[in-house]
Amino acid sequence: MKNCLILGAGRSGTSMVAGSLRLAGYEMGEGLKPPTSSNPLGYFETVEINDINEDLLRPVVARWEGRPVSRWAIPHPRLEKDQHWLACLPPDVEVEPVAQLEARIRRAVARTPYCFKDPRFCYTLPVWRPWLAPDTVFVCVFRQPGRTIASMLRDAQEQPYLKSLGLNSCYAWQVWIHMYDRVVRHHRRQGRWLFLHSDSVVRGPGLRRLSRFLEAPVDSTFPKASLQRAPEMRPIPRAALILYWKMRLLSWLPA
Repeated sequence: MKNCLILGAGRSGTSMVAGSLRLAGYEMGEGLKPPTSSNPLGYFETVEINDINEDLLRPVVARWEGRPVSRWAIPHPRLEKDQHWLACLPPDVEVEPVAQLEARIRRAVARTPYCFKDPRFCYTLPVWRPWLAPDTVFVCVFRQPGRTIASMLRDAQEQPYLKSLGLNSCYAWQVWIHMYDRVVRHHRRQGRWLFLHSDSVVRGPGLRRLSRFLEAPVDSTFPKASLQRAPEMRPIPRAALILYWKMRLLSWLPA
């Protein structure tokens, strides 16, 4: 089995993909987040991995607070604990290594094969790369952007830890665009990548590709079409539509 990291904007189907690997024998870390009404089958994210990425992002996001994240001058909100999966960092803003966190990263990847999933990897991946096993591969999960945005907004209304954020659709679109733009433009240039549309995972072909890519068994009964319930939010910004079709193209190419 290949070591792997699963990433993609939050509410895009990453939990579904990680959950399909839960019985494969992967080390997913200690302290898995419990299910919620948003993810009734679980997140398959470990508290330790989330906390490392939160600690990496916190100082960068704090410096960007209140500054515009797009040409429409949408200000970056203040993010509190566990909210950094909704960070929105422009492409020229890098996440710097933190010496105190390197030991925690080394411990996290010491037990193999590992499968770690966190949307924050869209920003923090370069910090993790030096410590990853050489055979580590990467899975980027995405779905129709309007459905992701609708799901983000619903989460912001329903989940208590997000209510202080005051998430709006304008900012949520920028989060989606900035996360995937960083993956498509930069991260995928290094290492082996599999781009998976969440619809293909629900239907089955995506899981078969995932199994071949990771050389690992998958649980085809885990994805539930009934949980893909977010409506499609429109209109879709042009930048998001272009990114979406780039990823569709990448998902059709051999991994």
